[in-house]
Amino acid sequence: MKAEKTFWDRVVHAVLFEGIALCLCAPVMSYVLGKSLFDTGVLTIALATCAMLWNMLYNAMFERVEKKFGLKRTVPVRIGHAVGFEGGLVLVVVLLAAWWLSISYWDAFLLEMGLIAFFLPYTYVYNLVYDKVRERLVRRSQAGRVSEA
Repeated sequence: MKAEKTFWDRVVHAVLFEGIALCLCAPVMSYVLGKSLFDTGVLTIALATCAMLWNMLYNAMFERVEKKFGLKRTVPVRIGHAVGFEGGLVLVVVLLAAWWLSISYWDAFLLEMGLIAFFLPYTYVYNLVYDKVRERLVRRSQAGRVSEA
């Protein structure tokens, strides 16, 4: 039986996800782009913050559109949602990366494609490992409570 996730479980999940990604992405970006670790680290933090804020804003706007037009969450609507979200995020990332790193829009776009290529498998692996570790910790905690009783 899975234990329900608390607010703090979700905070730990998000902070670890972003922290590990920062530690992996910033040095690689620094090396590949020939930019300082400081610059790529700050950019990585800014991009993570933008992604979280965009997620909240986009979903709020999308839900308003859904309500206004009576949309149901069909496969085409979900695909449209995903494409719109990623398209908006790509635009923000390209503009921010080009400005912060003083690189061309094309180079910033290629950087974003590299980030997408990293984050797709990273998200899968991170969530798989996180869920397995959390499950073990919950089981251990529940076993400890049973033995105390």
